[in-house]
Amino acid sequence: MAVSANGKTYSLVMFDLDDTLAASKSPLSDDMAALLRRLLASTRGCIISGGNYTQFQAQVLARIGEFDGIGNLHLMPTNGTQYVRWSGSEWETVYAEHLSDDEKQRALSVVEDGAKALGLWESQTWGPILEDRGSQITFSALGQQAPVDAKAAWDPDGAKKESLRAYAAERLPDLEVRSGGSTSVDITRKGIDKAYGATRLMEILDIGTDEILFFGDRLDEGGNDRPVMELGIDSVQVHGFGDTFERLSAILSG
Repeated sequence: MAVSANGKTYSLVMFDLDDTLAASKSPLSDDMAALLRRLLASTRGCIISGGNYTQFQAQVLARIGEFDGIGNLHLMPTNGTQYVRWSGSEWETVYAEHLSDDEKQRALSVVEDGAKALGLWESQTWGPILEDRGSQITFSALGQQAPVDAKAAWDPDGAKKESLRAYAAERLPDLEVRSGGSTSVDITRKGIDKAYGATRLMEILDIGTDEILFFGDRLDEGGNDRPVMELGIDSVQVHGFGDTFERLSAILSG
């Protein structure tokens, strides 16, 4: 159960979701779903993203369906604060690092106050701006269902998100505040990010960093995919899901 790339062999291929496997908050394309099924027929795969499990169901599981290799897929919603796997008959939650009620309330209050103080609280949105994901509080400037083009235009250089992240991080020193997707800021327990999720998965599967290949679109400094790369995991910077499709296709055809 392995794939080869760059002269190395990997027993697990890990992916970010939004803008890596699919457009933000959008379902996998037919081609990408077929490619993932092809990968999972012979190799373990993991998807780790800031989205909650409901989003994973809509964006991924509903698109790939059940097949012989489904047990090779590992899901890590809300940036690895949760881990869900196939039991043989259903998807089961292995762990979930839930925030306390106090942590949630403080996070919600601070990020809302910050967005309003910085002029980032938008009046035209597509769904709620604030979301309690259990193990993560997420601020989405335009709402969860905002069109991809609107998200891309809102903060092209990431300066708005960074200003809100810095504001909240200063006021929530006991929590982890990170830039999320194109318009989002994520808040979790301290020290919990995608590196935490990747480390927990390695412990559970008994594999090392040299056995994982990671695909992500935010490997830049401050990006929410970078903590995975900083573990020493071989990482591929992609520019949209089309780029991921081409690179993964080449690996599987190699």
